[in-house]
Amino acid sequence: MILGKSSYKIIFLLGFLLCSSLSFSQNNKQKELETRRQELRREIQKINELRTENKTIAKSKLSLIEDFNHKISVLDNLIKVTNRQANLLTREINTNQSKITSLRDELKQLKAEYAAMIVKSYKSKNQQSRIMFLLSSNNFKQAYKRVQYMQQYADHQKKQGETIKAKTKELQDINTNLLKQKEEKNNLIAENKVTQKSLESERKQQQALMKEIQSNISRYANQIKDKEKEARRIDAEINKIIRAAIAKSNKKAGKSSSSKTFALTPEGLALAKNFEANRGKLVWPVSKGVVQMGYGKQPHPPVIKSLTINSNGVRIATEKGAKARAVFNGEVIGVVANKNVNPFVIIQHGNYITYYKNLSKIYVKAGDKVTTKQDIGEVFTNPSTGETILSFVISKDTDTQNPSSWIYKM
Repeated sequence: MILGKSSYKIIFLLGFLLCSSLSFSQNNKQKELETRRQELRREIQKINELRTENKTIAKSKLSLIEDFNHKISVLDNLIKVTNRQANLLTREINTNQSKITSLRDELKQLKAEYAAMIVKSYKSKNQQSRIMFLLSSNNFKQAYKRVQYMQQYADHQKKQGETIKAKTKELQDINTNLLKQKEEKNNLIAENKVTQKSLESERKQQQALMKEIQSNISRYANQIKDKEKEARRIDAEINKIIRAAIAKSNKKAGKSSSSKTFALTPEGLALAKNFEANRGKLVWPVSKGVVQMGYGKQPHPPVIKSLTINSNGVRIATEKGAKARAVFNGEVIGVVANKNVNPFVIIQHGNYITYYKNLSKIYVKAGDKVTTKQDIGEVFTNPSTGETILSFVISKDTDTQNPSSWIYKM
């Protein structure tokens, strides 16, 4: 089947749009990867800062192994992201090299055609030749067409020169971009080598510590189980406070006190909608920190892989003296501070609840209205391990949520 000129134009246009779409997609992907790489680098910096702060304190082996495990995980993710960036750059470099080859061939052809036109134009630039060309016309119509031809030929010659100029500029830009991409790739590879060395060092220290732990695994297993038991006891106490608040809201609204959800006032409903609208944009509950443990059921690697931990929130390692702060406007519905447990605060945001556990000082009381970023207490620092850990939980009524989907770039 023979394709007409219009068909070739359509094919060319589709090809151009496809290439543009792929280029746009690759650029977006590269930006996403770079953003994630910088986030991981900042997290490693925070981990190192916290380590430096606590280096004079003798931590328990269990705490140390958790520290190693967390940093190894972040370093491993950084290597993966950097590798993906380098691979994407390799594909972009190959694409640009193909473009350069194609453009060079195209320029060679354009310059050859342009040179032929210049020669032809030079031979016929004689004014007498042009006049004779017109006077030799058989009639006025033919003379008019010849005038048009000469004008079109001159325009085509001009356009050909402009095309060569534009293609030359495009080739120069691609070459410049190619050099930049190669430099970026080399930098990423060099950075990955440094990260790999750091990862190997962390793993060696982790493995040495693991040998010590394995010699008395049952004692460490009991420590982990005791921590879990204590966490469940605190969670039960928090649930009791929330259920009491739910029952109170329903009683006030004239509804069944057995309901498992809050009966919201118009003000509470507006607050809940505002809280929902800020999903993924809520501030951190501390100004600086790193997530040591995520949300949900997970194994406790690498100490005892068969033992699982059920985390209904996140554990955030922060610096000594760090202040816990409200992640959103709300009302304090519970403050617990007794000798059996480190203090914690519960804040209501409509039918959403945030809990801030493991505090040493409390700055608010039940019934207080709080605003976003308001300090509500100081995070407890364990004197024996030097760890300053805030346990942070979000729930909708009594159903816990994954904080990482609510907090900004957690």
